[in-house]
Amino acid sequence: MNKSGASTGKPKGSAREAALEVLVRTEQDRSYSNLLLNQTLQQYHLDKQDAGLTTEIVYGTIQRLNTIDYFLNRFVAKGLVKLEPWVRSLLRLSYYQMLYLDRVPDHAIVNEAVNLAKKKGHAGISGMVNGVLRNVIRNKEALQLPTNLSAVDRIALTYSHPQWMVKRWIDQIGEARTELLCEANNKPPHVSIRTNTMKLSRNDLIFLLNKSGVEAVPSELAADGILVKNGGNMALTPWYEEGLFSIQDESSMLVAETLQPEPGERILDCCAAPGGKTAHIAEKMGNLGEIWACDIHEHKEKLIREQAARLGLTSVHTLVSDARDLPQHFAEGSFDRILLDAPCSGLGVIRRKPDMKWNKREQDLNEVCLIQKELLDSIHPLLKVGGTLIYSTCTLEYNENEGRVQQFLDNHPDFEWDQLKPIEIYPYEHLSDGFFIARLRKRA
Repeated sequence: MNKSGASTGKPKGSAREAALEVLVRTEQDRSYSNLLLNQTLQQYHLDKQDAGLTTEIVYGTIQRLNTIDYFLNRFVAKGLVKLEPWVRSLLRLSYYQMLYLDRVPDHAIVNEAVNLAKKKGHAGISGMVNGVLRNVIRNKEALQLPTNLSAVDRIALTYSHPQWMVKRWIDQIGEARTELLCEANNKPPHVSIRTNTMKLSRNDLIFLLNKSGVEAVPSELAADGILVKNGGNMALTPWYEEGLFSIQDESSMLVAETLQPEPGERILDCCAAPGGKTAHIAEKMGNLGEIWACDIHEHKEKLIREQAARLGLTSVHTLVSDARDLPQHFAEGSFDRILLDAPCSGLGVIRRKPDMKWNKREQDLNEVCLIQKELLDSIHPLLKVGGTLIYSTCTLEYNENEGRVQQFLDNHPDFEWDQLKPIEIYPYEHLSDGFFIARLRKRA
């Protein structure tokens, strides 16, 4: 597919066939759906409208997975779990379209599913698919959740989240806020970009975009942020290539703002890839000073370098290293400010990665807490007395956020809070990513 979305080769199959392939592989390989989707769309050479339909079906089916399964199970004699993975995915994506999309008539959805089943299986399977889906259509009015469900089950099935996650959130933030959170997790994220203030002001960029027919308004959350509608993939625009902006979520932009870097300072970004926050720090410093952006993966370090080059930021230096080993590379007390955007469970970005809901296990949350502790313990000596340490995550978990910081402060009395309270953003507040940002100071 070329940049305009036009087909450049012989079509490989339909929008639903592409969606089926992504869903089967996501379930079987536990691959990230967004990466698989991009690969598959390129292979299928779909036009813009069909590519949009494939994307909608894939994300929608994954988002609503346990609700779809809850109702579909009633119509499959031996239960969904006994079916071949591709048949199960075919029924799921068809159910999603019939119940959650209104642009395609039910009979067309059934016909397409039956044809796909014939193409991939045998007459018996296509007959079963036909029977199940026609039965769903006949019983649509009766597809209601029972009224006597517990709060956990009701929220888990209404908004399609795992029960353990819902229970955990109810314990932490209460039933009403958990419901708002789960509802927001099923809404598509805004497209937001960050102005490169080294090249132009936010107002100038908004004027430029609006003049070109792209609907752009200032973010109310982030000083350099802009919300964009109808702009398509902003990374494919000449303005992006010229380094006028970066693509970044509004919540994520608050990290560099909270760090408050000053021109001429020496700053360490410990887990920096793909480099969005690093670049924002450099822009806020007017490209004056020295920023060390470190990442454990070589291919990701390359992304940081490419980002800095595109934006014209010469103050960014990169290093491939596990952040726990950074004391081997830098002297104690050699940085004015340190950013640790820590590896985390990522539960604040479920809207962007809906398969995370089903791939995460509760025990994974404890494992990542240990890594966060090791990282904080390793990097804090590199900060000057009086310096600022920012600890941030894109999760909503108390143990990874305020609990983690509080434990660090208990063990390191030379650090203290440098803000009235940490910044906590929930997806339902601004329809941006869930984020946590703590600002600490190293005292004498």
